[in-house]
Amino acid sequence: MTAALALAAGFIWLIVANVTAMFPSKDYHWSNAYKLIAVGVPVLAWIGWTNGPWWALAFLIAAGSVLRWPLVYLGRWLRKFVG
Repeated sequence: MTAALALAAGFIWLIVANVTAMFPSKDYHWSNAYKLIAVGVPVLAWIGWTNGPWWALAFLIAAGSVLRWPLVYLGRWLRKFVG
């Protein structure tokens, strides 16, 4: 039961993220991205805890396709320290 609820929460998060991306924003959706990340990380942990790492990885990839610019900036920021 909780495994299905975790996946349902992940799908709801993905739907909300896609609908949010459809509307115009003055700050290029950064404030929305922060809110989605704050909600998405616990949902990711919940999915990983109840359904296993493969479902968590699938949700992480789907979430990364929606929030691709924060991932690009995170990669650039990390590259400064590594390379």
